[in-house]
Amino acid sequence: MPYLSEPQPRILIAGAGIGGLTTALALHAAGFTDIEIFEASAQLTALGVGINVQPSAVLILRNLGLLRGLQDIGISTRELNFYSRHGHPIISEPRGEHAGYAVPQFSVHRGEFQLLLLDAVKARLGASRIHLDHALASYDQDAGSITAQFIRRSNPAEPPAVPSMTGTVLIAADGINSTARRLLYPKEGPPRFSGRMLWRGCVERAPYLTGASMVWAGHANQKFIAYPISGRAARRGASLVNWIAELRVRDEDDPDLTPPPTDWTKHVPKERFAGPFDEWMCGGLRMAELIRSTESVFEFPMCDRDPVGRWSFGRLTLLGDAAHAMYPIGSNGATQAIIDAEVLAGALAGRKATWQAAGAVEEALKEYEAVRLPATARIVMANRANGPDHVLQLAHERAPDGFEHIYDVVPKEELESVGAKYKAIAGFERDAVNEKARATEGLAMRFREQEEETGGVV
Repeated sequence: MPYLSEPQPRILIAGAGIGGLTTALALHAAGFTDIEIFEASAQLTALGVGINVQPSAVLILRNLGLLRGLQDIGISTRELNFYSRHGHPIISEPRGEHAGYAVPQFSVHRGEFQLLLLDAVKARLGASRIHLDHALASYDQDAGSITAQFIRRSNPAEPPAVPSMTGTVLIAADGINSTARRLLYPKEGPPRFSGRMLWRGCVERAPYLTGASMVWAGHANQKFIAYPISGRAARRGASLVNWIAELRVRDEDDPDLTPPPTDWTKHVPKERFAGPFDEWMCGGLRMAELIRSTESVFEFPMCDRDPVGRWSFGRLTLLGDAAHAMYPIGSNGATQAIIDAEVLAGALAGRKATWQAAGAVEEALKEYEAVRLPATARIVMANRANGPDHVLQLAHERAPDGFEHIYDVVPKEELESVGAKYKAIAGFERDAVNEKARATEGLAMRFREQEEETGGVV
């Protein structure tokens, strides 16, 4: 790989989630080798539930040599099926390769995906570059460097192994409750609550529909989502189904946007939400049965943040949820963080020859911001308007008691336009993704060759 000549700029990343780890891999692929990652958690395990990774992000991961790993742990999604709350079909959209994309869409366990990225970072950068139990506390910078200070979240009274580190750039990928963002915007306050709560779980069962099908049912204020997320389960003839039950718990006109106190790591009683879904059935799934057979259920307030005017301040920039937390509508949170990583790495790599010159780093971060801030702000606002899930609301509003044929209620062209408009906003139109796939085939090939030589993660 075309690594930079010494001395290398030291790049600090706060956060070892999907955004932070992908950023490290993208920077390494661009030739940067002095990268240090600081994670607030004391350990990284396969926690969490299911997420989706759109073809636009899968293409980036392919070019980073991770396609084979995703194929091993995830499900190549076949189609997305929308239903009314009565179980009547609204529209079915093929996804990923089944829709003609050059790469799949993946449904995957978030924790397994994070560990896949972590293993790749360790293999390429070295395990010593990852510092656990180091939460970003503050930073200061001057014309030539930036210094990040850390605390040990597990025991704030005890200093961490690395209390501070000075680098050339600090990338804050520290989540929706980002410390960096709070320091930059001290008056912003907590995330903005939608008034809707999500209850999530995973359960293994027999495959349904195609075995790689996503089910979306209901309307804006009561929704149920299910999709399989495990390639390993599929190879055993089973289906590990990730499901989400969503209910409005606060009136739409309530001016209070403060999220209710919750702890997503604690199990919650199913009686809190299950009742309204007792009679729901669609796509060969009984929602009550899925809920009943799941051992552990977790609760998440559905939140986002208002777009801000800037992410980059000198040698600091925001990335992922720290920059653009959005509702989990349209399966876009992880995807947008991965796109951030590619754009930021490209902007910094574009200053390879001049990164020591005055203003070069700041210019690169502003270039990244100029590309990604407007694009993600549009997605945040589109998700507030229900994004591709708007087809559910159209059917519910026009036929709340159900229908025999959806096109008697909503014209075919109107339904299809909802998904097409969202793909354009979110940046995963098929032709654009496929053109980029052809243009970047050589990037993927270098990792394939190394993988064949080593027989493992590269």
